[in-house]
Formats: sequence, C-alpha cells, structure tokens
Amino acid sequence: MRIAITSNGPGEFAGWVRPLVRSLYERDPQLDVTLFFVPDEYATGREASVAQAMFPALRVIEPRRYTRFALGASADGFPEHADLVLYLGGDLLHAVRVHKRLGGRARAYKFARPRYRNVFERFYAVDAANEAQLTGWGVERTRIETVGNLAVDAAFAESVADVAGDELEPSSLDGGVLIMPGARRHEITNLVPFFLEVAVWLRRFDPRVPVAFGLSPFTTMEQVEHALAHGGDPRFWGARGRVENDHIVPEMNGERFPIVRQSMRYATRAGVALTIPGTKCIELAALGIPSVVCAPLNAPELVVINGPLTYLDRLPLLGPTLKRSVTLAVARRFHFLAQPNIDAGEALMPELRGALMPAHVAHVTLDYLQNAAVRQRAAAALRLLYRAHAGAAARMSASLVLA
Repeated sequence: MRIAITSNGPGEFAGWVRPLVRSLYERDPQLDVTLFFVPDEYATGREASVAQAMFPALRVIEPRRYTRFALGASADGFPEHADLVLYLGGDLLHAVRVHKRLGGRARAYKFARPRYRNVFERFYAVDAANEAQLTGWGVERTRIETVGNLAVDAAFAESVADVAGDELEPSSLDGGVLIMPGARRHEITNLVPFFLEVAVWLRRFDPRVPVAFGLSPFTTMEQVEHALAHGGDPRFWGARGRVENDHIVPEMNGERFPIVRQSMRYATRAGVALTIPGTKCIELAALGIPSVVCAPLNAPELVVINGPLTYLDRLPLLGPTLKRSVTLAVARRFHFLAQPNIDAGEALMPELRGALMPAHVAHVTLDYLQNAAVRQRAAAALRLLYRAHAGAAARMSASLVLA
C-alpha cells in the first residue's frame, strides 16, 4: 500500500505524524509512505531532516522539492501514484494538490473546508467538539470517524523513550522545573534568552531547585548559541550566555542549566513544566504534568499568526504597528491560550500572558512548585482530560491500512 502524507511544522510532525507513522510501520513494515512537508510560516526548516533520521524507511520530500512537485515537475524521489493521500497539517490545498497528482483516495485529520469537503472521502475527528466543527464545514457525519488526539500517543511514547548516554539522568530533575521555550525561529531568538533570565531568577529565589532546558529536536545548538550571544530583543529582558558541554551558562554568573532533548521523559520527573502554548501543552496534560504556560507579548509584531496577516510587520513604516495591533486583538479573543484549558473550560494550567518580566514568571512558577496540593489536583484533572484519547494512532492506522 502506498500512502502520501502532507504536514508542515514541528508541532504537527511531532504530535500527529510521528505517532501515526510509527503505528503504521508497526502494523505493516513494508508500507510505502511518503511525507510531504509543505511551505509554512510555522516551520523550523529542520522537519525533513528530523523525520528522515527518525524513520529511515520513510520517503521525505522537503518544502522546496514539494513546491516543484506541486507545480508539475517529475524527478527521482517523487512517488508516481498513491493509494491514499492523508492530510496531517498545513493548508488543505496542498493535500488536494498531492491527491490530484497521485490519485487514490484522500482523507484528512481534524480540519475541512467547504470547498474541499468532496475531495476527501473520510475525515478523522479528535473528539465530539471537532466532529461538530467538521459538520459545520459541511461534512456529513457518515464520513467522520472519531479517533482521538494523536498528540496523546506522542507524549506517552516519548515519556518512555531511551535517554542518550550523554544526557542528564532523569532523576536529577526530580521536583524541579523543566523549561520548554519553543522551536520556531522567533521563539529561539527571543524566548531562549528570556527563559534563561527566568532560570537565573528561579535560582536566586531558591538555589536548591533543579532547572533544565528541554529543547526540541528541531532546534540546533548553533541557533541557541546565536540567540544567547545576542540576548534577543531587548523588550524581552533576556539574558546573554553561551552553550558549554550541553549546558546553558548565563553570562552574568556562570550558573549551569543542563539541556535535554527528550522533554517528556524528563517532564515526568519534574515538579513543574514551564512552556508556551502549543502541542506540548496537550502532551504535558496527557502525562498529568503540572505546567505553567507563558505567552509573552513583549513584542507582538514578532509573533507568527495564522494567515497572510502574519506578514504585516514586513510592510514599511506602519507595518510593525499594524501587526502589533492585530496580534493583540487576536489574543484578546481567546479566554485561554493553552489547548488543555480550552478543552477543560478552566485554567488547569496557569497562564501568563502579556508583556512579561522574567522575575515575575519565576516567582509564579516557584509558588506553583511549592504548592503541592494544587499541583496534585491539576495533575489528576489533566490526566483525566485526555485519558480516552490514548490509542488514537492505532485506531487511525487500522482505519487507513484497512481502507
């Protein structure tokens, strides 16, 4: 069976593609699977190389080559046809284009558009609320199959992954804080220095608290070194520093904060995870990890938002001001920013948003770390929130292979 998948950024690959492809290969190691990474503002640029290293049997097409394919080019490495095309991220139009070129059947996960609803024979829903969204987009209920949130399986798989010998022993983070600053370019540039300053304040408030940085596999050490050397946009009040033997070392005092890559493995040992909105919030919730979610809007014009409005800041003169206004207006529309809070209808993960100061974030995080009763209640509620979603990848892969 030949399957073609379209996807885009780090969250979609790690949270959706990774668990599903793993399940597909477990079900049938001989499957011919091609993964197309489509152009996307949210992408890091390293998705293709990470995917290839993780799944050597996978045929991976990076965004530049996908563009050639979409425009009609033929070349070695492009599949000639597919039995099934599956949308797992990016704009739906790319999955439609791949389907037009490769044929076969087409299916999509979570999203639909009225203009494309007849292209896809089946839509996979995350939950009942998502099923209602799909019917609102004009999809008949008979063409919807609710499988669950794939990111839950991603979290459980990473939480038991093998730890490389040169990484920190997971127990070293017991009762501490794991900082997860994001993987997109502007996040690395500004939030790594910002969270380094938070880490320094955490140690000032309590020198005994273990603190580590959980960096994405899409983030290179060169990117981190560059960000620390420049300290980010001054409006984030970040710290300068350097990378030294898999540790981040602030310039001001020489403290050492270890870097780990398999974040969920370490998060299960931490007392609190400190992160930003995104797929990681769902993964942390599935594992019942008490978390503080930060959405720094210190420089709103630098934030990536959906649609063409994200490019407003590139316009001369008034561009940055317009982008700032749009970003703040979008943020005000949402009562919660972390998906688990949206799904629960309450702040199971404390959220901090706006123009944030590192010392304040450190103070709130440490207070939360020291309140064991509140964290225990949050952990229990978070585990319950996504418990029924476990096994989504197996359910979806079975549906795909038996199609």
